[in-house]
This record gives sequence, C-alpha cells and structure tokens, in this order.
Amino acid sequence: MSVLFEPWSPAFVANPYPAYERLRSEGRVHWFEPTRQWLVPHYEDVSALLRDRRLGRTYLHRFTHEEFGRTPPPAAHEPFHTLNDHGILDLEAPDHTRIRRLITKAFTPRTVAALEPTVRRLAAELVAKVVEEGGGDLLADVAEPLPVAVIAEMLGVPEADRPLLRPWSADICGMFELNPSEETARRAVAASVEFSDYLRTLIAERRRSPGEDLISALIAAHDEGDRLSEQEMISTCVLLLNAGHEATVNTTANGWWTLFRHPGQLAELRADHSLLPTAVEELMRFDTPLQMFERWVLDDIEIGGTLVPRGSELALLFGSANRDPARFTDPDALDLGRADNPHITFGAGIHFCLGAPLARIELLASFGELLRSAPTMRLTGEPVWNPGYVIRGVDELLVEL
Repeated sequence: MSVLFEPWSPAFVANPYPAYERLRSEGRVHWFEPTRQWLVPHYEDVSALLRDRRLGRTYLHRFTHEEFGRTPPPAAHEPFHTLNDHGILDLEAPDHTRIRRLITKAFTPRTVAALEPTVRRLAAELVAKVVEEGGGDLLADVAEPLPVAVIAEMLGVPEADRPLLRPWSADICGMFELNPSEETARRAVAASVEFSDYLRTLIAERRRSPGEDLISALIAAHDEGDRLSEQEMISTCVLLLNAGHEATVNTTANGWWTLFRHPGQLAELRADHSLLPTAVEELMRFDTPLQMFERWVLDDIEIGGTLVPRGSELALLFGSANRDPARFTDPDALDLGRADNPHITFGAGIHFCLGAPLARIELLASFGELLRSAPTMRLTGEPVWNPGYVIRGVDELLVEL
C-alpha cells in the first residue's frame, strides 16, 4: 500500500477523501502496519462485512485474549473496559441479542416520537440565543448542547448535573481513537468511574421512585423473566450518550461547514426547506462523522483474493465507502436532493445505530431552526479540525448573522 492513510496528520484529518480515492483504486483491502489493521475502503465490502457473522465487535464470547493472540488490556484500564464491554455496541450474540431486545422494550418508536416536541423546543431556544447575540460558535452553542440535553432529558438527569455529561463522554470516546495514549486512557478510566458512580446513584433513586424517564423504563423492561443487570443499564446509558450525540454533534457542525463551502446548494436549501430531509441524509454521507468502524476477524476470511486470518482486525472505512463511485453517482458532489442514498453512516447489521431515528429528529430540528431563524448566517473563518480521526469533527465553527 502506498503511504496514503495518515490518521495522525492534520492535513489528512481535514480532508481524507483524496486518499480514500487512491485506496479504492489500489485494492479492496490494505495492511496498515502502525495500527496493525486491514483497511477496507469499498462500499460493497464494508456493507457486506458489517453483516458478516465471521466478524465481531468482540472476540471474548469465543476466545480468551491469549487464544486470540492478543494481549489483555492493562489492569489499570479495567473500569473503562467493564463499562464499554457491557454495552451493545461491543457485544455479540447471545448477549447482544438479549440486551438489545430489552433496551428496545424501553426505547420504543413511540418514546422517540414523543421526544420530537422537546427536541424542537430545545433547538429553538438554542438558536434564538445565537440570533440574539448576532452569531457565535455553532459547535458549542447549538451542535453540542442539543443532543446532550435531549439524552439528559430522556434519562432524567437533573438540569444542574447536565454540564458533567459532555466532558465525561469526550474523555471516554478518546479511547476509540487509533493507538490512544496512556494519558487518554487515564482520562477515560477516570470518566468511566465517575460516570458509572453517578448513574448507579441515579438508578437507585429511580428504583425507589420510578418516573417517566428512560432509566425507569430500563429498570422495568423484562422479557420472559429476564432483566438488565445494573452494569448493563449503566453501560446502556453511557452508550446512549456517547453514540447518541457524537454523530449528531459532528453532522451538525461538519454539515454547516459543508453547506458554507457549497453556496449554490445552501441557497437552494434556504429557498426550499422541503429539501431538508434529503439534505440531512446527504450531509451525513458527504462528510461522515464516524470515519472508521472496527471489527475482529473470528474465522479466516478472504477479501479480493487476500486471506485475512483469524485474530486480525478490520478497519471499515465508512467515509470512503460513502464516497465510492461504484455505489453513488458523482460521489464527490454535494447533492442535497439525492434520492438514491443508502449511506452507511449509521452502520448495518446487528450493530445498526439504535438511536438513528432520534438523531434524524435532532438534525432536522437544528438545521430547520437555523434555516428559519438565521437565514443570513455566514461563516467568519475557516475552522480548525480536532486531531481525532475516527470520530471526526471541527473544533469550532464561528458564524455571524
């Protein structure tokens, strides 16, 4: 493989798409020595491998670390792994099946639909403040607080405690980047302990006095006598916050950065708000918030004539798959009216994002409110990108009206 993939390079993070184009042209799978992963850049392969039961988000349901040829994580990291390993994103059947079924009993389509008025109200309040002040940082003022407030409202987190959530989430999500440092791990462990302790207290309160919130519903959820353990509930709540807002935050900020760079498309959207549903899907495809999704190879597989042995790790490149010309017509063009748009931003298979319907409600609310209330909004400077590649987003997005 040519030296194309540079996830620690600021220039690559700011625009990985030319490199993806070359990766796709040079083959279906590429070995990347710095992270010891196989990179998979094509849509058809990524889509199929997300559904392939020879792969897994974990291998511990079948092998020990030693049997799989892997070194166990340091004992000091245990609080992070206990939290992470009990969430459905990093589980396989039968545990994944059981826990997801129970969560689905609490996190129903009716629950999500009932949140829409709350989401719209919160979006209107946040945008009104930006309008009143004549501009600000779209990331800090709208993109971040909206999904955090929605998740907090769902879980029944008191308003005074909500500022704790985003820092905890950011520190935990640092461990999902490539080759995280020991300092990143230390912060993730501390956040895991603090967040878990906080939720343990909140769960105990809801056991004593149930409410209309999701934690109360998770406590009550049962299936043929089976219930979620306390750790499974804690891990579920943390996952709902982390996965439930990182994509929304970065789709909002990255999406507006994309629109500002395509003034013709932005003008069309401002003139015709009925384009908004397809526009949101296109913005998620065009600049994907989660660039990479990793899976372990549980049994030998072959990709494009290359044998990938058991014990390997695949890095499925969502950002590249969503720009693959084999699946999308003119993929490097932003088309807010794109009708045929089966992007894989929310994943596929058993790990398809449980919160996708809620994320869409949040995105439609925030983009819609900004289009209505701030029709003259413009960028005041080019943003700087966060160093993270896997969860990719700008550090700020300064605007004025």
